Amino acid sequence: MRSLYSAQATWMHGVPAWIKLALLSVCGTILVLVERPTYLIAACVLTLLVFASLGAPAWRSVRMLVGVAIAGGLIVIFHWMLGTTSQGVASALRLGCAATLALMLTLTTRFEDLLSVLEAVMRPLQRLGVPTERVALALGLMLRFAENFHVQWHRLDDAYRARTGRGGGLRLLAPMTIRTLQTADRVADALAARLGR
Repeated sequence: MRSLYSAQATWMHGVPAWIKLALLSVCGTILVLVERPTYLIAACVLTLLVFASLGAPAWRSVRMLVGVAIAGGLIVIFHWMLGTTSQGVASALRLGCAATLALMLTLTTRFEDLLSVLEAVMRPLQRLGVPTERVALALGLMLRFAENFHVQWHRLDDAYRARTGRGGGLRLLAPMTIRTLQTADRVADALAARLGR
């Protein structure tokens, strides 16, 4: 499966995966606890500055945040209609910060490193009989499939736009479903061969 991971090294590539995951968890918790839009705007600006500091890999991936911006705008409009605009702005800012942080993690962290962290975190559950390796693998595959789904959707949209001059929209659902099932089938075969089943 194709990954969003950037092979072009940035300063964040050198930060261990467990530190990045821990910071993502802490920042996500803080974003939920903070209510004032002023603080959330400051957090969003800081997050975007850190994202920009990644250089070329960040600029190549910036269009992935366009959908997040559209979703944030829709959230603000919805809350404006309900008369709770400030809550909508806060929710949109939280979404923007969290998505940007997650994108930075994906761009600078190898899948294998994320999987190793998940296995280490869940290792104490082995005493309870939980098959932690399989759970970690399932979580890792879920993350990778979500990432792959996003990449494939943009590739199909780009191809459709090149042919017709406009976005594919819902027309892409059928080919996207077919590609996803084909990818899942290949991954299943690879896992079966790897596990000897």
